[in-house]
Amino acid sequence: MLDISAETAGRAPNVTAARVGVGGPVGSGKTALIEALIPLLRGRGVDLAVVTNDLVTKEDAERLRRSGLIEPERVLAVEAGACPHTVIREDPTLNMTAGDDLEASFPGLELVIFESGGDNLASTFSLDLVDWWIFVIDVAGGGDIPRKKGPGVIKCDLLVVNKVDLAPHVGVDLEAMLGEARAVRGDRPVIATNARGGEGVAAVADMIGRAVLFSA
Repeated sequence: MLDISAETAGRAPNVTAARVGVGGPVGSGKTALIEALIPLLRGRGVDLAVVTNDLVTKEDAERLRRSGLIEPERVLAVEAGACPHTVIREDPTLNMTAGDDLEASFPGLELVIFESGGDNLASTFSLDLVDWWIFVIDVAGGGDIPRKKGPGVIKCDLLVVNKVDLAPHVGVDLEAMLGEARAVRGDRPVIATNARGGEGVAAVADMIGRAVLFSA
């Protein structure tokens, strides 16, 4: 299994697969969302692969490789170092190289999902890396997250509010939180999910299909 370091960085000239980012704070449920999306998208005939980002480990990549949801060789890992947003925004070369390597290994690849290392509400993706990106927050992080208007919340193409099943247990008014999220995002979409339970995941897959795979 090939993992990416600075020594192997480089940009392939022909990129054909759609590239979608999944970002958000630590523990918001990014990996759980991807785990829920993989069988749905593959069930719709989408040929996909995943690149994960962790600070100094390959923990999320190994979790996906062990999951049985996707062939282990279709998951590559990038070690982001101390600044997880750097490799998806300021200098995404390592991630771009990982995507290029997956496309070279799997002709006909249609979609590469890039999971960022856990970061704060200011994390965003470079459009040199992805065509479209999702930001994941969760109700356990606090109902006031939308009001903080972090760039991740405001600028992402799709905001996912995850772990909605926990709202009554953490004292969050879910409808108020969703209302505030929609208010700060204007006409950009918001989807409520319980990734582990499957709630709302099909709607996320639908959005990906319409946005970058051009499916109905």
